[in-house]
Amino acid sequence: MATPTPTHPPVACEDPPDLQLWRERLFHVTEQFVLSEEEWNTYWPHIDNVWSHRSTQVSKNGPIKTHYYDCRLKGRPPGAAPSLSNPNRKKRRRVARERDLCDMKIKVTEAVDGVSGLSMGVSMGSLSTAAGSMAAVSTGVGLSMEAASSMGGSSSMANASSMATAPSTSGSSIGASMATASSLSTALMATAPQMPTPTAQSHLQQPREWGPSCDNGQPQVDDTGSGGMHRHTLAYSDSIKKCSVHRELLKKSKELKSQQQQKTYHKKATGQAAQTVKKHSREHELKLFGSCFCPFVQRVWIALEFKEMDYQYIEIDPYAKPKELTDINPHGLVPALMHGEWGCYESTVLLDYLEDLGEGASLFPQDPRERAHTRLWADHANRNIVPGFYRLLQAQDAAKQAEYAGELTAEIVKLVDASHPQGPFFLGSTMSYVDVSVAPWFLRISRVLHNYRGWPLPDKNSRLGKWIDALETSEAVKNTTSDNVLYIDSYERYAENRPDISQVANAVNAGRGLP
Repeated sequence: MATPTPTHPPVACEDPPDLQLWRERLFHVTEQFVLSEEEWNTYWPHIDNVWSHRSTQVSKNGPIKTHYYDCRLKGRPPGAAPSLSNPNRKKRRRVARERDLCDMKIKVTEAVDGVSGLSMGVSMGSLSTAAGSMAAVSTGVGLSMEAASSMGGSSSMANASSMATAPSTSGSSIGASMATASSLSTALMATAPQMPTPTAQSHLQQPREWGPSCDNGQPQVDDTGSGGMHRHTLAYSDSIKKCSVHRELLKKSKELKSQQQQKTYHKKATGQAAQTVKKHSREHELKLFGSCFCPFVQRVWIALEFKEMDYQYIEIDPYAKPKELTDINPHGLVPALMHGEWGCYESTVLLDYLEDLGEGASLFPQDPRERAHTRLWADHANRNIVPGFYRLLQAQDAAKQAEYAGELTAEIVKLVDASHPQGPFFLGSTMSYVDVSVAPWFLRISRVLHNYRGWPLPDKNSRLGKWIDALETSEAVKNTTSDNVLYIDSYERYAENRPDISQVANAVNAGRGLP
C-alpha cells in the first residue's frame, strides 16, 4: 500500500515547537485542516503510532491521492495483509492484543505538485461537500486531514472560479508559502479549532453510538466531552506502540551501545611488557605464542624471564588465530610453545617442560616434601582461585557477586596460610612454582576486580600485602606486565559477561571446568 508523501525526514533529537499541541490535534482531528509540507514532515512522525495506514486511492479526475487510516487499536484480522503470504517475508515478533478497541478513522488528501486553481471541499462525518468548508489550494502539494465515520466516504471536487485566501494556522500567516511551487499550501477548511483537552478518565472508554455529521461539517462530540472520536486517550496509544521518532532514537541508542561494546580490544602489550616483546622479537628456536592480556600466557612468560632463558615472543591476536598457532594447538588457545620442530600447549604443562629443560634457576625446592607441597598448592590455585576470579568477575547479580567474593577470599586465605610465615614469596625469599602460577591473578585481582567489583586492596603490612608487593616488584613479573588500562579495558567484556568472550568465560557460565 502506498503511503503519504513526503516521506519522513531524518529524526532530530530535540522536540519541535508546540509538539504536545500538535500531537493532540493530530490525535483528535476534530476538524478538517491542511498541513504544510514542513508541518507534515515535522509532526506526523511524532503521532504515527496512533494511526495505521489501510489504503490509498488515486483520483481519476486529477493528481490527487487520498490515504485512509484507522486507529491502530482497531487492529486487523490475521492474514489481512497480502504480504503475509510471501514465504520470503521476514517474520516479526508481535504481541497479540484485543481488536476493535476503537473505530476512529481519518483520511489524508494529498494534492500533487503542479496543480493550480484546484478547490477541495470535504466535510466531516459522511464526507459530503460542505459549502462552509471550501478552500482553494494554490500551486504545490496540499495535505488535507479530516476525521471520517466510515472508510466508505468520498471527497467531491469542483473547479473554483476564484482562489480563496487561506486563513492562518497556529497564529502564523502562510500566504507567502502558497506562492511557491516547492512548498505545501496551508489552509484551514474552517476557523482554526481549539486544541482539545485530554480527558482524565481511564484509557479505554465505553463504546458510543455514531451519528451523522452536522450540516456545517462540524464533528460529533462523544459522551465523554473529550471533543475527539477515539475511545481511549493518547497516552494509551503511546503505551501500545512508540512513534517512529522514539523508535528511531531507541534504535540509534541500541546501535551506539553495540558499538561501544564492540570497541577495539588491545592486541599489543604496553608499558614494560612491550619493551620485553621488542627485546625478544628476534628469530629463535624457542618460540612463545602469547597475547598481551592473557594470564595463562603470563605464567609461562614469567617463568622464561625468571630463568633468564633466550626465546622469541610472538604476539598474536587471539581472535584471529594464525596457522602457526593452530598447527601447535588445534583449538587456537594460547599459550603455545614451539621448540624447534616440536610444539606443545597448556600453561601448566609448559611450566613443567621449561623446568625439565634444566636451564636457569629452578622453580622447585630440592626437598621432595617441599616439592610436593609446592605442587599441591599450585593445584589449589588452579582449581579454586583461577575459576573463582572469573566467577566473581562475570557474575551480574549482586547477591551472586557477594557470594563469589566470599568464596574467593576464603580460597586465598587458605593459600596464604599455607605459605611461608615471613615470605615474602610462597616458600620464603625466592620465587617458586606457586608464585608463578598465582601471580597473574593476584595482579588482575588488584586491577580488574578492584575496578569492576570493588575488591578491597590488602593492607601492605599484611602477609598477603607483602606477597603481592614482592610479586609486583619482581623483575620477572614487571617485565611481563602491561599498563593497568590494558587490563581494565580487556576485562570489561568479562565484567559485563558478554556472550562468547572466550572458552574460559563460556566454561564458567556453563559451570564446567576451565579448558
